[in-house]
Order: sequence, then C-alpha cells, then structure tokens
Amino acid sequence: MIHHLVVLKIKRDTKPAHVTRMFTELDGLKKKVPGLVSFAGGPYSSPEGLNQGYTHGFVMTFRDGPARDGYLTHPEHEKIKERILPLLEGGLGGVVAFDFAS
Repeated sequence: MIHHLVVLKIKRDTKPAHVTRMFTELDGLKKKVPGLVSFAGGPYSSPEGLNQGYTHGFVMTFRDGPARDGYLTHPEHEKIKERILPLLEGGLGGVVAFDFAS
C-alpha cells in the first residue's frame, strides 16, 4: 500500500463551499482512478498547534506504486489540481505532498 499525504495552506478568504467541493471531488476519484483504495481529509484539528500554517490535509491510499503513479498523471487529478491551486497561499508553496509505503 502507498499512502499519499498532502497538507494545504488554504487562503483565509476561501469560501467554505469551495473547500467542501474540493474534498468531495477528491473523494470522488475513488470511482475514477484504478487502485485508489481510500480517501480521508479535512481541516486541521489538533490542539498541538504544530501545523505551521497548513490548514487542511488529506490522505489517499493506493493499492501499490503503479496505482499511485497512474493517479499522478490521471486527467481527473489534473482537473482537480487546477481548481485547488488558486485556493492556496503561495501557489505550490502552499502544498506539501509526502508518500510512504506500508
């Protein structure tokens, strides 16, 4: 299994409906991307305060590396990325992606 962890710095003036739509669209990729097993995401909620300005995050689990690689270039992923980038503080500077195997 490959876990794809992403944290985002969403602009403060972003409407909550846009964030909800983003997570709904990402979750919908389970039906469109072969090998995408699960999705979970939401706003930062830890009392630790170690988020360093990152406001939201999500985790996708893929069957294996090739499934994750297929997602990265999948046309539906590209469409969602184009809608998410304008919501981020600092463009690509407002996102961190980190993958690991289990």
